[in-house]
Amino acid sequence: NLTKLGIPEERVIFVDHHLCHAAAAYYGSPWKDEKILVLTNDGSGDGLCSTVYIGEDGNLNKIAETPKGNSIGNIYSRVTFMLGLVPWEHEWKVMGMAPYAPESGMEKSYEVFKEYLSVPDGALTLKRNISEPTYLIYPRLRKELELHRFDWISAGLQRFTEETLCKWVKNAIEKTGIHKIALSGGVFMNVKANKHIVEMKGVDDIFVFPSCGDESNSIGAAYWVHAEKCRELGEDVDIPPLCEIYFGPSFTDEDIEETLSKSKMDTNFSYEHVDDIEKRIAELIAQGGIVARCKGRMEFGARALGNRSILADASNYGCVRTINMMVKKRDFWMPFAPVIMKERENDYIINPKKVCAPYMMLSFDTTEKRDELIAAAHQADLTARPQIIEEYWNPEYYKILKEFERETGSGVLLNTSFNLHGYPVVYGPEEALWVLENSGLEYLALGNYLVTKKI
Repeated sequence: NLTKLGIPEERVIFVDHHLCHAAAAYYGSPWKDEKILVLTNDGSGDGLCSTVYIGEDGNLNKIAETPKGNSIGNIYSRVTFMLGLVPWEHEWKVMGMAPYAPESGMEKSYEVFKEYLSVPDGALTLKRNISEPTYLIYPRLRKELELHRFDWISAGLQRFTEETLCKWVKNAIEKTGIHKIALSGGVFMNVKANKHIVEMKGVDDIFVFPSCGDESNSIGAAYWVHAEKCRELGEDVDIPPLCEIYFGPSFTDEDIEETLSKSKMDTNFSYEHVDDIEKRIAELIAQGGIVARCKGRMEFGARALGNRSILADASNYGCVRTINMMVKKRDFWMPFAPVIMKERENDYIINPKKVCAPYMMLSFDTTEKRDELIAAAHQADLTARPQIIEEYWNPEYYKILKEFERETGSGVLLNTSFNLHGYPVVYGPEEALWVLENSGLEYLALGNYLVTKKI
């Protein structure tokens, strides 16, 4: 099919699925001058569900692999389906439900799950303890969990996932003696499991590739092919660490002005060009407003990181209900997430190893100042999945937080993706205006324009 598009066959290079994941994690990490441990884990890809690599001197050496029939990701997806959710999409909802379960119910379901897979002492692979491969486990799940409540199942599965992954990581660290780890693959979208890995004795630092499901394999493939070409030419593999991931399109004020002038908004809408739009956004939020923002290059992946976001005061728990009624329609148990200025990180989250968390890929316990982000924390266990932002990553987005801090003293905002429930994150001005018109949102900061809807 690629050749039909006019791409010469000699330019088409296939890269193994898990090698793509590993390359994304290794070459995207900040430690390529050191020996690091690279682990991948997902539902399946090219016959495997997990791998262990050592990254050193610009190369990757695979030391272990697990066949797809032993996949913890497949168990998670089948449970997601069994609970009436969408597999390969709503696993995060199962993770979000888990903290609400009572200990006794969680234990009952956990005892079922732990019989399915295990990590033998010292092993770098996952061992299946049942006859059928995990991608065929659904009938067994229906039978053995029939009388278990949905929250028990969610919590038991989450504990099983955390313990299995932690033992696997522990074995890899002990076998290799390497204490800096890079992770990729869809299973590591589980921020609660990542939290437990970070907290493990033996883990000095961690890098989780942002939005590390299969959407990131294009980046991993490009990294790997570039590295191979460098080696062929006898050159050093010099790939800069991943930084900000605003890889998508941006739109000029002229683009936005043209879209606004052509739009068919009725008299309930007005717009104005604002010289200091970031200050205005902060003022509106400080006054209790909820502001959608579409400015700059679009984020890559599953997390909204400020340029296609809905922003609100994280200390106002009432805004959770308001946002859900207006636009998000989220399940009642699902938390929102905070964005925190780097210099205020210690005020709000407990991060003793000082791991970097710019991509919303890690979860942390919150501090006694959690009231300032209560609308962006998990209500059952008071953890948070923050975006920790430094000014150089996104100066205009950072300025909103700085101005909000001047207004209120708080260095944190609620940040959720700018989209209607079930729809993709908005792409540009047309989609942003469509969501404004078809939701209860009142304010849209579109580039340097503020669009206001009469409510």
